[in-house]
Parts: sequence; structure tokens; C-alpha cells
Amino acid sequence: MNLRPLGCALVVSLIAGLASPADAQKKRSSKPKAAAAPSACSDFYASANADWLRSHTPGSTGSVSALEELGARARQQQRDLLEAASKSPQNNVQKLLGDFWASGLDEAAVERDGAQPIAPLISRIDAIKNAKDVSPAIAALHQVGIPVLFNFGADIDLGDLNRHIGYFAQGGLGLPDPAYYTRNDADTQALMGRYRNYVEKILALTGTPQGQLSSDAQSVIDLETRIARASKSLLDLRNPRANYAPVETASLAKRYKRLQLGDFLKAQGVSDDRVSMANPELFAQLDGLVGSLKPAQWKAYLRWRVGDAMAPYLAKPFRDAEFEFRGRVLRGLASPPTRQQAVLDAITLAAGPMVGHEYAARYLPASTDKRAEDIAAQLRAALGEALDRDTRLSASAKTEAKAKLDKLKIEVGTPNRDLDYTVQPMGRGSFGSNMLIASTWRHREEMKRIGRGNADRRWDVLPQDPALAYDIAQNRLIVTAAMLQPPVFDTGKDAAWLYGSYGALVGHELSHGFDNRGRHVDAKQELRDWWTPAEASAWDVLGKRVAAQYGGYDDPELSGRKINAAQTNEESIADIAGVDLAWSAFRKAEPAAAKPAQQSFYKGWASLWPQKLTPEAAQQRAATSVHAPGKWRTNGPLRNEPGFGEAYACKAGSAMQLAADQQVRLFP
Repeated sequence: MNLRPLGCALVVSLIAGLASPADAQKKRSSKPKAAAAPSACSDFYASANADWLRSHTPGSTGSVSALEELGARARQQQRDLLEAASKSPQNNVQKLLGDFWASGLDEAAVERDGAQPIAPLISRIDAIKNAKDVSPAIAALHQVGIPVLFNFGADIDLGDLNRHIGYFAQGGLGLPDPAYYTRNDADTQALMGRYRNYVEKILALTGTPQGQLSSDAQSVIDLETRIARASKSLLDLRNPRANYAPVETASLAKRYKRLQLGDFLKAQGVSDDRVSMANPELFAQLDGLVGSLKPAQWKAYLRWRVGDAMAPYLAKPFRDAEFEFRGRVLRGLASPPTRQQAVLDAITLAAGPMVGHEYAARYLPASTDKRAEDIAAQLRAALGEALDRDTRLSASAKTEAKAKLDKLKIEVGTPNRDLDYTVQPMGRGSFGSNMLIASTWRHREEMKRIGRGNADRRWDVLPQDPALAYDIAQNRLIVTAAMLQPPVFDTGKDAAWLYGSYGALVGHELSHGFDNRGRHVDAKQELRDWWTPAEASAWDVLGKRVAAQYGGYDDPELSGRKINAAQTNEESIADIAGVDLAWSAFRKAEPAAAKPAQQSFYKGWASLWPQKLTPEAAQQRAATSVHAPGKWRTNGPLRNEPGFGEAYACKAGSAMQLAADQQVRLFP
């Protein structure tokens, strides 16, 4: 807490004997002098961020931070981009996005459209006559971005990190947890009752006759229950290794004849020689259901899945029904998003990479892109020098680490490989139809990721979303266009500030390639542990020292509580590494930097982390976040930095400068 000094001193008599009893009483009852304002050497976080902390409150969301403000700014930039594209598009992609945006904001047109956008899909479903018609209908819905019965998507091949393969995975349920369908407690049964009511509402809106609603809803829940009973628990799905089981693609057509999975893959445009199927028993059961269930049950289920998936993008009765159950009941939301936010969310889901392409062109100057790449390259070089002097690494581990670093790629702004933006024209007449057109495009581009040489086809984050991350599978640093603005990359500040903010974040992420996680992928991008027991032991010692330090820090938002140092330990180590590496890169780039520039470096780091939280939000963060609170993301690394003590003349053993023998140095 910041306390202001008293505005004026108490007036007292120079001669104590002349003071009246009343004056003496006033002196005794006066307030004590306020504590001094935080200084760089007592609490750098509070000192450097004093203005921000004074001017911000958590508000209705429960939290506010400098990086949350960056996210909000990026979202507003996207809205501005789409609005401009709707009025004056400069190219074909902008024309598509502008029409998409305008059609979504035209609520009157959305209401007039009713259920028309899904009418062709419903007609396809209604045409099912026998078991042979079911699988082609399933494949067709996947093609337009509506996964039914199961999920199929592209992801990294754990047996060959240079490619993606297709993953057949469980799905096809209207509820988020398979356990809902099999539990018998009162709360679950009450939820299932509300779910059944929601299914009936959607079926009615898609054209199911009133007298058929109850039986069709029961048919839907019966089929979903069969799927759920053959599905793995959510806990079992957390282990990627346990859900990776490559099989030859050619074997699928023979093994699952009714599902026609060979034809399914052709419909998705996939011709790879293998896929992953970790739960073949589930797919064997699904294969059996295609042949055993009556076409009417399949039609009810598929009609429901289409209506549910498209409900947020259709007329108000669809949206109200969907929000009442999914928003209010499942997610606990009090009100739906604004129309603008709902349309932005829809466009992000269906055409996010298109927005990212135009966002970078509009908001990322070439000079900023180049400067960001240069600093990142300098951080990579600083890490190489740090690895040379790292006493924790044996000769063999050091050789592997340097080989891995040499191959580390840096991608800034947008992915290096662009997409094919050939898309069916959208127009402004139907938001729901545009959603299906865009979803079909995105699904097509996703399927292109499958196959050899495609592992780096795109990122798992969008350029318009602020992100700076190390991609462990591809051994690359990813910096999105949206991340390159204040407070991360403030071109209005000096170079020192940029090294302290952006540079330190780059160092943080690069260190993950060589820490307790990065040890499991080698220079050849093969999954193996390239540490010896000696490196593992040295890491444990380091981790215990950092945990001991951070475990003594008070949570700034929760009185009487320490931060959970075990939960935040790996990220805290990376923070220490990031600041250290950025300082080394800065000092090499500007060896003659004077004290003001040195101080600016550390102010840049502190500018990333100011935050204000309500007690409720702080409790939730403390229970789940792998990052320390903002105060300790700032102060924790700096207490271990000799450079900080020198820049601000902080004495060893002071609050902001640990004694030399207590400092944790990753790269001495």
C-alpha cells in the first residue's frame, strides 16, 4: 500500500513549558507520521508502477493488469480493422472480412434469416434413408466445421515432430464431460433435465414437429449416453502420450466399414499414410451403432448437433436458448456478450487467420518487426554465451544444447508460411451462411497441416492475440503481431527499456528450450531426455533455492498468505533467466550505457507486471496460476541481479538486493 507523507507538520511550541493542556492533548492524539513512499531499493514494483497502481481498480471483471489492457487494446484494434474493412476494403481478404462483420452486426437481417443458413444441412440430414447414408452425412458436417459423433483434427506427431498427423478422438457430446451421462446424483440429474429441455428447444427451432420433440430428444440423449459410456474420462485425456496411437490409414476402411473412415479422410482432403486413434474400442462401438440404430435416431441426433453448433450465429430464439443453457447454466454467466463482441468471437473462430493476416499488415510496422527480430536474435546469442559458462551442464549436454540453440527459429508477427485465402464469396445477406463458408475454409486449411513437412505450417496462436511463446515441438520462438505494442514493445521508449521488457520476455521463453521441459526434445527434434542424472540433480538444487526464496514472499493481495512457490517455480526460474539474459544482451549492445539507461532497462521489466485484483480473483489466481503475482514477477528476479543493485545503488542485504551468497544466478 502507498501512504502519502503528511501534508504539513504539526505546529508545536518551541518552549514546552508554554504549551497549554489542550495543546499537549492534541500532540498526544495526533496521527503517526505516514510511512515513506516505496523506493527503488525497498519495493521496485510499487515505486516504478506507482502512477499505474494509483489510477487502476479491478472493476467488474475482478482483475486488471498491464497485459490485460494490452489484450483489450488488441481486441479493439480488431474491431476497428473489421469496421474499416466493411466500409472500404483494400483487398479480397478485407472484402470477405468486411462482409462477414457487416452481416453479423445487421441484427435485423439475422432475424429475417431465421434458420435458413442451416436449411441445406438439415435437408441433407433429412435425406438419410439407411445406414449407408449416415457416414457420408457425418463427413459432410465435419467438412463445414461441425464435428459430430467424434473429433478429428491436426496435431503434432509425437513420433516425428517434423510433421502433423490427424487425430481421431472422442467427441460428439452436447455436454462437456462424459461423466454427466452416467452419474446418478441429484445435481447431475437436475442438470440433465435442463439439458433435455435445451435439446427440445433446439430441435423445435430446426423444424422438428411438436409431437415428435420428446421422443427425438430422448433419442439424442440415448445416443450421446452410448458415446459417453465408451469414452475416456477427462482425467485420462490429459496425458498426450496416452492419447497417441498411430495406425496405418489403409487399415481404417477394413476395420470400420460402416463408419467408412477411409472415405471420411478423403472428404476432409487428407491423404497421409497414418493417423492416431487412441481409443479404437470407442470407434468400434460407433461403427456398430451406424449399423444398428434406426435412421430416425441418427437424423434426430445430427439435426440437434447442427442446431446446437450454429445457435450462437442464428436468430434470437436460437441464441437465447443456447445462452440460457450453455452461458447461464454451464458457465455461470449473467448476461450474453455485446453484439460486437459476439460477432468478433465468431469471426475469430471461423476466420481468425484471415484477421491475423490483415491485422499484422495494419498494426505492425516493418521497422518494429525488424527491431523485434534483431533483439530476439541478440537474446539467442546471449543464451549461447550463457550456456558456454553454465556450470550445471556436462560437456555432452552442453554440446546438445548448443546444437539445439543453433537450430532455434525466430518467427515474428505472422507465421512464415501463409495460407490460401481462396474462399467462396460471402456477401452481407446472411451471417449464419457466412459462418459456414468461413468454417469450411478454416477446416480445409487445418486439414492441410496433416502430412510430412507440415509441422511448421502455422502457429497455435493467432497473430492478433498477444502472445510470446517458445514452441517446444518446433524449437521456435513465436512473437505475435499484437504483442509488439506497449507495454511489451513501446517504441516511444529508449532501447534499454525495450531490452528490459520485450527482451526479458524473449529470454524467459528461450530458456524453456533448455530447462526441465526443454530437456525432453533434442536438437534433432526427437523426444528424448538429453540430460544426464548430473544435470537433473543440478536443476533440482536450483529449483529448491528458487522455491525457498519465493516461498517466503507474502501474497500482495491475500493478507497472511505466502505465494505457492512450488506451483510457480518453473516460471519464476524462467523470469530470473529472462532478466539475466536480457541484461547481458543490453550491456553487449550498449556497453557504455549510463545509469539512466541502466535504470530504464529495469523500469521496462517492471512495466509488464502491474495488476490489481479483488480478493476473489486473487484466491482463484493463487490456486491455479503458474506465475507469481505481479509484484514478485518484478521484484523476485531483480533481487538476484547485481546489475539492479548497481543501477540504483541498493545496498547488499536490502529489500531489493540480496547478499551475493544468497542470490540465485543461472548463468554465473
